[in-house]
Amino acid sequence: MGDSPPERWLPPEVQALAGRLNTYIAENAKTARAFLKAVGTQGPLQEITIHTLTDKVDAAQIKAWIKPLLDGGEIGLVSEAGCPAVADPGAKVVAQAHTMGIRVAPWVGPSSILLSLMGSGLDGQRFTFHGYAPVDAADRAKRLKAWETASQKLLQTQILIETPYRNEAMFEALKLTLRPDTRLCVARSLTTPDEWLRTHTIAQWRSLPAPDLAKKPAIFLFLAGR
Repeated sequence: MGDSPPERWLPPEVQALAGRLNTYIAENAKTARAFLKAVGTQGPLQEITIHTLTDKVDAAQIKAWIKPLLDGGEIGLVSEAGCPAVADPGAKVVAQAHTMGIRVAPWVGPSSILLSLMGSGLDGQRFTFHGYAPVDAADRAKRLKAWETASQKLLQTQILIETPYRNEAMFEALKLTLRPDTRLCVARSLTTPDEWLRTHTIAQWRSLPAPDLAKKPAIFLFLAGR
């Protein structure tokens, strides 16, 4: 998404809760501290413990992090995705908590997947999130066509993301690969002053100026026609 005041995307009660916790699990300690600095903390920021959830962290380590909760207390899970455990490795922490009988309390957070779907006008009853498409152009085109076929068959909105510096290539691939009557939504920099979201058919996109997507967080959604 991008930089914007917390009050724009996080309810006051959630900000207050985030500010009083003294232990967190996060993908990236640096951005987690930036988040806590933005929402404000009751104690000194440098005294807050942040466990880093990398790909190398196994179930035993997660269990050790959250074991103190069996005696009471709280630990926060903060996500680079904005909404913990949704298209996010934080799901491993939540799963371990359930295994140990620890109460899990989900709180509202901004998800680009749901925000873009809300604003797209595409089918919100049936949708799937794929993450990243292949980088190789031929493989990417093949995958996009397969997703379009599934979209038409299942009446299902297809959602994907791309690394910001490849956004423009992805947009061009979508225009080139998908059918003219397929509807494509492009959402950029959600929750920020630079927020931009439009839905058109592929035929319409081909006749319009390309949106400014260079090095900006973006998400793409499409729904095939019948």
